[in-house]
Amino acid sequence: MISTQAHERDSPSRWQALAFQLKTRLFQIRRAMVEISSRPPLHPQVTLSDLAPIVVEKRSPLWKNITPAEFPLTAGKVENLRAAARILNRTSVPANQTFSFWRQLGRTKRSRGFTTGRELREGCLVPALGGGLCQLSGLLYQAALDSGLHIVERHAHSRVVPGSSAEKNLDATVFWNYVDLRFAAPFPWLLEVELTPTDLVVRIRADTSEAALKSLSREIAEPPAPRAAPSGDCLTCGMVSCFRHPSAIAAHAPSLGHSTFLLDAVWPEFDKWCGEHSRGGDHWFIPLDGQRWKKPNYLWHPPSSTTTRFATSTALVASFRHRRLPAQGPVRQRSLLDRQRAIARHYRKQLSPECRHLVISQGLLPFLWLEGACAGRTFDVLMERWPIAELQKILDAAKSAHPQSSTLADFRADPALVAAESAALAAAARLITPHTGIAERFHDRSWKIAWTFPAPITRNPSAAPSVFFPASRLARKGAIELANAFRSIQDIHLLVLGRATEGHPDPFEGIPWSAATVADLASAHLLVIPAWVEHSPRLALLALASGIPVIATRACGLPEHPLLTRIDHPAELPAALHDQLAPVPST
Repeated sequence: MISTQAHERDSPSRWQALAFQLKTRLFQIRRAMVEISSRPPLHPQVTLSDLAPIVVEKRSPLWKNITPAEFPLTAGKVENLRAAARILNRTSVPANQTFSFWRQLGRTKRSRGFTTGRELREGCLVPALGGGLCQLSGLLYQAALDSGLHIVERHAHSRVVPGSSAEKNLDATVFWNYVDLRFAAPFPWLLEVELTPTDLVVRIRADTSEAALKSLSREIAEPPAPRAAPSGDCLTCGMVSCFRHPSAIAAHAPSLGHSTFLLDAVWPEFDKWCGEHSRGGDHWFIPLDGQRWKKPNYLWHPPSSTTTRFATSTALVASFRHRRLPAQGPVRQRSLLDRQRAIARHYRKQLSPECRHLVISQGLLPFLWLEGACAGRTFDVLMERWPIAELQKILDAAKSAHPQSSTLADFRADPALVAAESAALAAAARLITPHTGIAERFHDRSWKIAWTFPAPITRNPSAAPSVFFPASRLARKGAIELANAFRSIQDIHLLVLGRATEGHPDPFEGIPWSAATVADLASAHLLVIPAWVEHSPRLALLALASGIPVIATRACGLPEHPLLTRIDHPAELPAALHDQLAPVPST
């Protein structure tokens, strides 16, 4: 609804806007000159495991009273808050040093992730680069007051928006660089700024006594006399004669936002789920055009009503570097993480402010979380594997069982990355996975989808009984347990698919086996995968679809099937093998 108050004001002119720009430029120059030798210090962002207690927490809604017409500028405001949170979160301020909003944040530029949001200027809510940061500065001011911090500099808005904190004189406007918010304290403190899907959250942490906080003064001046407030923003004020109104610039199509699918390598299960849950106008981000580059692992099928974007150069460079590395080991794992980090950063920069929901491939999740892409949005996760924290616990248990292994402990992720993924998974709305073990782990938060069974192959069983092992001779795939089981088995031919190995000692030393290809699965009588870790059991699914019995650990995440023998632990393999092979006549 458009207020008649908007029509009672005179439309701002271009000359008035030019005069405002000249005036602000003079003030900016004066402030810069005054502070050439006395600028407030720039404080570091820290990553602390042991945090001081929360002294105060303040929240403010991101999407209050939103209408379709006002959504674009509101979304821009949220994007600016998202960019500011990346810069200000975990700022550590020493005792007796001043915190300056603009010194800490820096100038708002598109190259730094800021965009057009709504800004209160000359009585109007107008589009402006970095618009909407006053919501953050106002919340910072309130948190500083409630924490007992000394306010060094603060400016109230010249106009009062009905229902805003300005009515209680709890607002703080900012304008680069001369309208600043500054405060200090006689004790060290930590600033946290984050966005939930619904709120902007500001926390101040300090390890100081309550008495010390109360000893600091908290003074709030009388609120200013109310002045005419704007009704809506430039999209809804009704002043179509104004040069700033969108009708004077371009056609405007209101929207309430879209979802963006931030994808990595394709899984048929996820491809189907994403296609079924995508709406017209959604965006799909894919590393490469799988069809154009003949890369089946990137052959997603976005609906025709969506917008598709690719990270082609980033993905090709990462692929070239990855191809030149060893087949396994810590160097390859670090390269894989570097690739995912680069793609995540590319995606974050391409995200539209009007995106309100994300669907994220799990490998990209911790990097997108650290980049701030999830802030202020809801998001689902396509779970391709166990969380890093739990995966490393599984590998630690395997290493304890097999201390001679050279691969079970060859790589562990950066603790900061592990913490980021854990925090992101805790904040996610839904965790989508076909893996039964992962689905059971997350209970009601998981969305269990069905595995896609491939087309069956034509079986051609060999005359001699054979067992197919669809992995390399690595401890995490259960190679040691398989080798130990086969030391007591006679006249059974073992086919091994992968080429990587544990090195010395080779767990298959003294065991008769032969290298195999996928085509050899057709001749096998049994597929065995006693893995400690297995996230994508494609050949086991193919075996089940083709009528070949399978022995697999629960870690493989396979669905219930008449031909599946599920064991809880790799050590249970000998008994399961005995039961499966007993009916097979020896030659």
